[in-house]
Amino acid sequence: MFYFKYLTRLLLTLFTTALLITGSRAADDPGLPVMDVYKNPACGCCHGWITHLAQNGFITVAHDMDDLSPLKTENNIEPRYESCHTAISKNGYVFEGHVPAKTIRRFLLERPKDAIGLTVPGMVAGSPGMEYGDNFTPYSVLLLKKDGSSRVYARIKIQKEQY
Repeated sequence: MFYFKYLTRLLLTLFTTALLITGSRAADDPGLPVMDVYKNPACGCCHGWITHLAQNGFITVAHDMDDLSPLKTENNIEPRYESCHTAISKNGYVFEGHVPAKTIRRFLLERPKDAIGLTVPGMVAGSPGMEYGDNFTPYSVLLLKKDGSSRVYARIKIQKEQY
């Protein structure tokens, strides 16, 4: 009995230590795409988008908020660029709405000059997290600039282009 208690305690300690080490490495490693995702607790499509990010190697930390407006204002996301959730990378870039993970990765590698992030305004049918069978609406991913302007960063014409 003593041996079983000792072994259980040892395994629990090792597991906890492994989680702490992995978590701290993820927070310190600039190569790992870590995102804080701010969302409404009742929004199902936000969960779908977070799952899409996880399936594509992102580490996410979800934060439920009843009112995202102050966060969006603080991060210079104008109402015309808003969607249902806001993600912020550890280096301060914002990703508003259902931006494909593939496009976020490209952006993080390129780091366009004067950019604050990317957005897919609104809630586009068929975008990551908004999949509904065969329903798909072509859309643009916009690059948000520090001066408040935007430009098209990527055009998603067919659903498979976003994966």
